[in-house]
Amino acid sequence: MNIFRFLGDLAHLVSIFLLIHTIEKNKSANGLSLKTQVLYMIVYITRYTDLFTKFYSVYNTLMKITFLVSQAYIIFLIAKKYIKNTKIEVDTFPIRYLFAAAALFALIFTQKYTVGGIVWSFSLWLESVAIIPQLYILQRTGEAENITTHYIAALGIYRALYIPNWIWRYLVEGKFNYVSVLSGVVQTLVYTDFFYIYWQKVLKGKKFSLPV
Repeated sequence: MNIFRFLGDLAHLVSIFLLIHTIEKNKSANGLSLKTQVLYMIVYITRYTDLFTKFYSVYNTLMKITFLVSQAYIIFLIAKKYIKNTKIEVDTFPIRYLFAAAALFALIFTQKYTVGGIVWSFSLWLESVAIIPQLYILQRTGEAENITTHYIAALGIYRALYIPNWIWRYLVEGKFNYVSVLSGVVQTLVYTDFFYIYWQKVLKGKKFSLPV
């Protein structure tokens, strides 16, 4: 554990609980991608296959359970509880391409050629592109509520903070996982355009908007 990983995990938690609070407060999930949320659920399931077979620390176990439970609850809110108050006709990105790309990269770029190693690599590559259906909705609609953009920004910050975490682990602990680094860099690049507009508009008090 180091400060960069802790801050990254904190940003991740903030994004999740901010999203849940907003959906419950507005009683609607308009502008949110159910597909992105399902992809994140698959990421957690494939990432945490060792949850009940290996124990690393209380912190590690609690974080895994929190992510799984909270993500399941977000999907319930969007797909069941507030589905009548949510427009989902714009959530049309073909996620099969994301699955195919993640599977292919997991076979090519993996730390260990074992079932567990490939599944873990798949979770990393899928996470790197899981936000794309959400960004696709923003592109189609052209604008979003600031609360939605804050959620996406917190997710981006979470992953960006893992880059100095990997550098720290290499310099201090002598550990380096090139799959984590590569997928993390890809994920950070996916957020590049979003962060530029977020910085130029939302943080300056303007409404987030994109050319449709």
